[in-house]
Order: sequence, then C-alpha cells, then structure tokens
Amino acid sequence: MGKKKDITRAIATVILPPLGYLLMRFYWYTSKKSFHIEGEITQAQGVIVCWHGELLLSPQAYRHIHKTQSASGIISRHFDGEIIARVLNYFHITPLRGSSSRGAKQVLLEAFRSLKKGDDLLVTPDGPRGPRHEVSDGALALAMKGKLPIYAVNFTCGKYWQFGSWDKFVIPKPFSKIDFYIKVLRLDDMKIDEAKVYLTDKMLEHTII
Repeated sequence: MGKKKDITRAIATVILPPLGYLLMRFYWYTSKKSFHIEGEITQAQGVIVCWHGELLLSPQAYRHIHKTQSASGIISRHFDGEIIARVLNYFHITPLRGSSSRGAKQVLLEAFRSLKKGDDLLVTPDGPRGPRHEVSDGALALAMKGKLPIYAVNFTCGKYWQFGSWDKFVIPKPFSKIDFYIKVLRLDDMKIDEAKVYLTDKMLEHTII
C-alpha cells in the first residue's frame, strides 16, 4: 500500500504543478482585475504575506507589483507543499522548505540568508496547517528583524468556490471580477504582540471569510 501511494504521489508531483500553473494563469488573464493600493509601492525589498487559502492568485498579484525581483517563499514539507513549491518555481520564486512543525530552524536560517542577499520573501502567516487567518510569530520576526516593509496581499471576488479544507481555499469562478488589495505596512516600532494584532486586522479587512 505504501509503495502504491509513493507511485501515485510521484506521478502527481509531475502532472499537478504545470496544471496548477495553467489554472492560475487562466484565472489571471480571464478575470476583470482591480487593484487597490494602500501605501506606496516601491521596488524595495520586502516581506510579502498572504493567507494560505488565497494562494491561487496572491503570488501573481505579487509578481504584478514586483515583476523581476529575486524572491523566495517559505513552503511546508508536506506533500501539498511540494506541489505548491513546484508551482512557485514557474513564477521564479525559490521555495524554502519547512514550517513551524517540520524543519523550522533550518528554514528560518535559509529565510534570513535569502533576505540578506536581497530576496523578497513570501510567507503564508497562517500556513501550513493553520489555524486559519491566525498570524504566526515567524512571519513577523522575519520582517521586523530585517526592518523591511510588509506587503499584505489579499483578494475578494463576488463569485467563487470554497473548499472544505482547513484554509477554505478560494477559487474564483471563471470570468469573475476580482479586487486585489495590497497594503504596504511597517512594523518597525511595534512589539510582537501589537504587530500580530495590527497585521491580522489589516489582512482581514479585505478577504473572503
């Protein structure tokens, strides 16, 4: 049984990432998009945060504002993380594999190295297993230690499907109108608990509950 599962997963890791990428591009190009910006978007290095349930479109919104910057993204070591990591490669986002429960210390070291060399860093602060819409300390610590701006990326749409998974993953219906909200935030002078509440509130202003 274990061997059959391994074979199935091996096939899935080859087939699903290109299909996922094509699906992401389909929604991007066929939707009517509006962008709402809070703060000044620059090409300076930053930490980009989005909810785990919004991963279908948020990486593309990031590439809309930072088209050519080198970037890394923290992705879990779970099987679904492997699929996401391979999809992100299509957007020239280097996956850093680890999470709060698996490989946490190593991935944080890799994240600090990526920031030091000038990469943008993409983080899902409620990933990889939730709780949904709850910001972890790790995402904040990375931004605050580097004194970098946070680009909070969210989207809403009128018509969508929503999975029954823990993150309630959102898939807009084809040809929907999608509103993207990008907020440029600074947390430099805040304590970690204050920053966590502030970032959570900002990210929940425009998201699908």
